[in-house]
Amino acid sequence: MTDDYPGAGSYLDRHDKRRWRFRRGKKTIQLPHAPGHPEFEAAYMAAVEGREHKPATVHRLPTAASPRSLKACWRLLKTEDPEWQALGPDIKTAQTRIIERFLTTPVVEGEALAFGEVDIADLKRRHIKALLARRSDTPHAAAHLLRVIRKLVGTALDQEWLENDPTYRIKYSPEYKGWKAWPDEMLDRYEAHWPIDSMARLVYALALYFGHRRSDVTKVRPRDLKVASSSMVQQKTLKSLTLPIHPNLREVLDAVEGLDKREFVVLTQWGKPFSPAALGMRMQRWARAAGIPPGYTLHGLRKTLGKALAEHGATTRQLMDMLGHDSIAHAELYSREAEQELMAAMGMEKLLNWRRRT
Repeated sequence: MTDDYPGAGSYLDRHDKRRWRFRRGKKTIQLPHAPGHPEFEAAYMAAVEGREHKPATVHRLPTAASPRSLKACWRLLKTEDPEWQALGPDIKTAQTRIIERFLTTPVVEGEALAFGEVDIADLKRRHIKALLARRSDTPHAAAHLLRVIRKLVGTALDQEWLENDPTYRIKYSPEYKGWKAWPDEMLDRYEAHWPIDSMARLVYALALYFGHRRSDVTKVRPRDLKVASSSMVQQKTLKSLTLPIHPNLREVLDAVEGLDKREFVVLTQWGKPFSPAALGMRMQRWARAAGIPPGYTLHGLRKTLGKALAEHGATTRQLMDMLGHDSIAHAELYSREAEQELMAAMGMEKLLNWRRRT
């Protein structure tokens, strides 16, 4: 017994380790640690007061991040990186989904440790290549994953948590084919089915003659449509564009009743704006009703415009300014496809008399 802790005493266990206990009558309570330790003090007071001692437990918050972990890199990227802040909302949403799915992916299948808890310094080139190899059946998903990992690594380099970039010279660029352009036959079929004053025709015309993504179609306002041009900010890239209004589009706009009184040009039957996802699904229904086969989408109309511009001699810079592309390589997809068809036709003309017998 000790005067400072009445009822408490120490003893040596079978391993000659000193332990403490509290005795009152026939009741004996083991005490953790030794006098002076917070756990001992709490357990002793509980024993004196005749109540059960419940040791404090530490609960890890779901958003907690270990120092220098990939999750810590993500937290810094989305709160302190100026390039991330400058991204459009659509890109942010898509990349956030990819990053957060990656951070919760187990490092080893069946084990608890996820990539989010891994120290960034422990992420090696072999790990990144293995992640890409696992996604060989979905090459575009692999390319997107590599892109966001590079951003996390860039944050770690800025914080001086890394000396070398594990993604350096790792290339993963699958062939990009993009969305399917609508041939003239499909355009004619859609226009024949949907009258010029219908919402189905209006959405189609905005996508075809402006080259708008579905998120941009939902945000077109009547006040932005001037006599000869339209001013808008792309939702994906936040890029400001002033686009000429094609006569065919103007004809459709003029057929819309009460257009000037609307907040947005495209509205549901209840007078509410569409969400981008809902508009994409609605376009699928409209296309199906017009007898359009699967695969021809709202975004495909954007590619149709790009292909038509290229086929009619538009330069790469004109394509970029019309569609809002920052990448020359992306804009050249349209001109390259158009040039291939033209050059192949010209080449075949040279062979018209080849092996012909007169």
